[in-house]
Amino acid sequence: MPLIKSVRGIAPIFGENCWLADNATVVGEVVMGQHCTVWFNAVVRGDVHSISLGNYCNVQDGAVIHCTYQKHKTTIGNYVSIAHNAIVHGCTIEDQVLVGMGAIIMDGAHIGTGSIIAAGAVITQGKIVPPGTIWAGNPAKYLKDVTPELAEVFMRTANNYVMYAGWFKEN
Repeated sequence: MPLIKSVRGIAPIFGENCWLADNATVVGEVVMGQHCTVWFNAVVRGDVHSISLGNYCNVQDGAVIHCTYQKHKTTIGNYVSIAHNAIVHGCTIEDQVLVGMGAIIMDGAHIGTGSIIAAGAVITQGKIVPPGTIWAGNPAKYLKDVTPELAEVFMRTANNYVMYAGWFKEN
């Protein structure tokens, strides 16, 4: 059973049809939209500031979403995929973004709609990632624009994770 815990009297709020893995952790001031999934060993920790996720977000295995006390909340838009072992901390991620495996997004960063943060990329504090761009490396740098063909990954991945969660609901 997932760990869902109030912090300082504030409990997480979940939209319709959300799914949390048995060992996922969601605590404190967290608001999730509809059809969100939080996978095995993932942590969404709204203990020191607020965290909001839009609709159709997936927080994959081992990912951590946190914020900074009295400074940086975390805001995540719709159709966002946060891949395995990524860290999203005190930043803003707009709609239809893919955060690759092991990527790190630091405080005050802003990721524009339709962008891809490559696996292992480190988006440094306060970095602004323009919409529709791919960033890679440590520290991350602009790689290229997202093509229309590649942009299909946002909706496909988000919808697939809702489907995958359905497999676990059947058990």
